[in-house]
Amino acid sequence: MNKKNNYRWFVLGIGVLAQATFAMGFAGIPITGILMREAYDFSLYELGFVLGSMGLGVAASEIIWGIITDKLGDKTVLILGLWSSAMVFVVIAISLTPETSINGIKYLHLGAALAIAGACGGSINSSSGRTVMSWFDDSERGFAMSVRQTAIPVGGAIGTGLLPWLAYSYGFEVTFLVLAVASFIVGLAVFFFINSKHTALKHETKSTLTVTPLKSVEVWRVVMSAGFLTVPQMAVLTFGGIYMRDVLNINLALISVILIGIQLGGGVLRIWSGYYTDKKKNRIPLLKYYAILGGIASFVLCLMVNNTYMGVIFLVLTGLFGHAWHGIAYTEAAVKAGVERAGTALGMVGTTVFIASFLTPILVSRIAHSYGWGAVWAAVAILTFASLLCFISFSKKKETSTSIGEINEP
Repeated sequence: MNKKNNYRWFVLGIGVLAQATFAMGFAGIPITGILMREAYDFSLYELGFVLGSMGLGVAASEIIWGIITDKLGDKTVLILGLWSSAMVFVVIAISLTPETSINGIKYLHLGAALAIAGACGGSINSSSGRTVMSWFDDSERGFAMSVRQTAIPVGGAIGTGLLPWLAYSYGFEVTFLVLAVASFIVGLAVFFFINSKHTALKHETKSTLTVTPLKSVEVWRVVMSAGFLTVPQMAVLTFGGIYMRDVLNINLALISVILIGIQLGGGVLRIWSGYYTDKKKNRIPLLKYYAILGGIASFVLCLMVNNTYMGVIFLVLTGLFGHAWHGIAYTEAAVKAGVERAGTALGMVGTTVFIASFLTPILVSRIAHSYGWGAVWAAVAILTFASLLCFISFSKKKETSTSIGEINEP
């Protein structure tokens, strides 16, 4: 029994590794934007489209992967996603980089390839999340899911430190090959070390939903709020570096340190949030607080946009609050759906999160070009505050912060 209990943490570790590998590319590639703009000769709008393309690919595939995960199981989908994304990165490395192309790269071609990579890697989100739901009960799910979601900023921090250095020192061909190798190796780890015989979900409880999560208003409210809360995170990840370079005149090395710090700090906040909400059963209230704090931080950044020190401080705060909410939102949606349909619910959250991940860089680039960076952070503040509209109906409803098992008790 103790061995099985310990094994669930090993399974979580593999899930974290898989999620971090995907995040290396998803969060690391945008940090190379300063170098990519010069190497590929992209305009600001073209760069925004390319940097958001992986998010578009994930958004287009998340719900499909969630349904497939519920049908085929976690292990199969994890391996399929990791190895297919590795193959796409190889194709990009050998045909869509400045080092390998003679006639130049069209931004639509690179964007399409990155969208396909995102569609393949999007499987990791639903499959690893469903693993957490099946191996952990509700007293630990928020913490476990937050640990899994922390893989995104941790993997992003690795990508933030590694990918710009690789791109600068060796070019984008090597950069994309490194991502391919990492995905393939982690896929091998899943293949050899994850037990696929865990077919009986030990902690499965019947959902209170009488319909599929796709038709549940309660699940969709969490799902839509997650989309709005993604905006500050992606604004900082994709264009925070360019803002600091162009407006605050900060050098590339310091920019990387700041962005790594945001992602690691956001990871710590995610873990704390999961642990705290497991104890207090208050996922929705904490999501509200992060929306308010994130909106205030980005609004103040709008007012201090040209002040170097205040600009960095409130950019960091915007990024931290933009990272902190993920684990508890994913957990809340999955718990509402029930373990047997958790993959679908997680896919729904992932869809809005990555739609926002695609649209945010395009929105930021357009506003920055037309109205300046003050308007950018004002728009980010408005969209962050908009997430509060999704929480209005949760006021004073016990079931939103109560576990499914507790709801079903007489």
